[in-house]
Amino acid sequence: MEPPPIICLRSAARRVRASRASPRGETEQRLLDAAERLLIQVGYASITTRTLAEEAGVNHGLVHYYFGSMEELFLRVLERFTQRLTERQRAMYAAPIPFIEKWREAMRYLDEDRPYQKIWWELQALAWNRPEYQPRVLLVHTVWRDAMRTAVSQAVGCYRLDTGPFSAEDWITLIVTMNTGVIHQRLSGIDEGHTSLLAAIERWMTTLDERAAHHSVPEG
Repeated sequence: MEPPPIICLRSAARRVRASRASPRGETEQRLLDAAERLLIQVGYASITTRTLAEEAGVNHGLVHYYFGSMEELFLRVLERFTQRLTERQRAMYAAPIPFIEKWREAMRYLDEDRPYQKIWWELQALAWNRPEYQPRVLLVHTVWRDAMRTAVSQAVGCYRLDTGPFSAEDWITLIVTMNTGVIHQRLSGIDEGHTSLLAAIERWMTTLDERAAHHSVPEG
């Protein structure tokens, strides 16, 4: 049986941390850091082994020595970046603050995380034409979905949204689909209607908060 996706990413992160103290680990880290910067700045199609090695300050032969291929290095960058951000996201969702504040924070992250989003979508496009990489990129989507599962399920129960046609899993799918749509449009330079939509969601959640508070007041 396959291990849960979050375990896979955590295991990869532990391997990176454990190797940092060694010369090999330091070189790997420099290559990962350099690849992350270049993926953000110029995109994977413009990165060569030599430009990456120059950015990292290492011999270009070490790229394939440590990672086997440029694609493997890029996927490791995505997995490492995903681990950092989902840990941050899980901590925010676990915080003892109102659901509407968690939503606002999540939307702020959605705006701030554009460098990560660019890497994610570029490597998703790479995987469309390289089926052998699709499971690795799909894992990233699954980890993000898992990160929000508890918080969304709690909000759905608190706001009594599960009494309608949508289950908690349906709401998670709706939120993930909206977020990925917003990300794709923003990366394409499209933002028409986004501000209005997010403002409408904010008003709706404010109404839900007021209704939930009313139901929680004991009658007497």
